[in-house]
Order: sequence, then C-alpha cells, then structure tokens
Amino acid sequence: MQPIRYDLVTIDSLSLPGVEGSLADVAVLRLDKIHPVVSGNKIFKLKEYLATALTAGKKEIITFGGAWSNHIVATAAVCKSYGLSCTGYIRGEAPARWSSTLLEAQAYGMQLKFIDRETYRQQKRNIQTDHPETCVIPEGGFGIAGMQGASSIPGHFQGIPFTHICCAAGTGTMAAGLAVGVGNGEQIIAVSALKNNLQLAADIRSLTGESVVPPVLIHDYHFGGFAKYDTGLIRFMNDMYTATGIPTDFVYTAKLFYAIRDLIIKNHFPTGSRILLIHSGGLQGNSSLGKGTLIF
Repeated sequence: MQPIRYDLVTIDSLSLPGVEGSLADVAVLRLDKIHPVVSGNKIFKLKEYLATALTAGKKEIITFGGAWSNHIVATAAVCKSYGLSCTGYIRGEAPARWSSTLLEAQAYGMQLKFIDRETYRQQKRNIQTDHPETCVIPEGGFGIAGMQGASSIPGHFQGIPFTHICCAAGTGTMAAGLAVGVGNGEQIIAVSALKNNLQLAADIRSLTGESVVPPVLIHDYHFGGFAKYDTGLIRFMNDMYTATGIPTDFVYTAKLFYAIRDLIIKNHFPTGSRILLIHSGGLQGNSSLGKGTLIF
C-alpha cells in the first residue's frame, strides 16, 4: 500500500454553488487527498486501534460493516500494509454479485463473513469475548480509540481560526473527536447521514464524556436515509465539481456540503463566520451509481 500522505492535506477556500457573495467565509479541509483508499477520516479513526494491536502483539483484526463500507475496505488495506490478518463481518446475506468494495477488500486479503442482520447485532456485542486474541474494531471505528485518533484532525487546521467546524456523521466518532480536539471555542456541527438517528447524541456523549461541549447535530439532510439520494443531490454534486473541482460522495460528504450551503442561504451562520468543512473522503462508494451519473 502506498504511504499515507498527511503532507498533502490542504485547506482550500470554497465557493459553494448558489451562495456566491455570502458574508460567511467558507473553507474545506481536504483530508481526501492523503490516500486513494484509506482517505479522509478513515486512517485517523483506525490509527489508535492499530497502534494498540501492534503493541500488544495481536495478529488479527476483526471489524464490521456493510457491503459498501468505506471502513471495511480501508481496514483491509491498512491490515495488508501492516501484515495483519483481518476478517470483516458483513451485514446481510451474501449478494449474488459482490460490490466493488467487497471485491477490493477481499483483494487486500480480508476474509469476509456474511451474516443476517440479527446475528450481526449479536456478533457485534459478543465477538470480543469470543476472540480475545484479536483486536476488534467496531463498525466505523466507533469507540474511545477511534475518537482519540479523530481528535488529532484539528492538528491539520494550520493555526487558522474558525468559528464553525462542520462534518458528516455516521457513527459520530469523528464528530466526537473534533469536539475533544478543538480548543478555541469553535462550534462543531455534525450533519447526520442517517434518518432519525436520535441515538447519535448519546453515542457521541458516551465517547466524549460530560465535560466536552457536544456537537450541534443536524438531522434534516439525509435525503431519505443512509446511502439514499435524489436527483437534486446528484445535480448538486456535479454542479459543485464543475464550480470547485472537488469530488464528493453521495453517502456522506455531498450531504454535508449541501447542508452547509442550505444553512448559509437560510442565514443560520452569523455575519463574519469562518466555516470549515471536513472532507472525509470515502469516494469509493460512488462506484455503486450508474455509469454517467456523475461527471467525475
């Protein structure tokens, strides 16, 4: 695997389509540049788990995810790089045709085990006890180690002061890490990619504890649910790429950028706000879209 290139991270000024002339200053942290597979926030959420596993002499990683999981393929790639065996428990029965994500994870050496959704929930609870010799990484890297890794993301802000730090949220691990990692009174805004994920606030609090200012959670831009989209979102992704050259994915980052643009239009942010959006990578999920859907 090619190296993780943290030196490629940039902070780029951003002019979102439809909000030209806004009184808010908007920029994007390009974590997607660091690696083509382990891109965005993935390596940040994995690195503390991996450090612990290597220090303890663990030989295998076990983790969980869906058929199009960024986390699954990123974990597989990192394990190959470190010479670790890995097993991915995949939510749902084995499909007749595997996704490109699963094929790529398998090519990196990950053993894939498909389990029905009820068993999947049980396995997530019990597998640590059943396999004490392995390092178990929860789905999406959720956990204290994942949060600790994500808390180092603000170290890439280059000393630039921002009033609002905005990210997409699935498990909430990155949002929790950002809340812990910032120290200058910045407000963290997390745009949920899931519909009615009302457990998200409690999940984040379980990681950060009570002393950390919690992120502001936005639940209105899921486009029908996790990995759901409509023609409006696809059009926005193409328009944004035309205007900025920045690719997004329809599961997480497009919903984040769309939400922040809409909130700016609705005057959610005070005049003079300095807004930073975290580009968390994960573009491989776009391969599930039909050919020609996106222009990038």
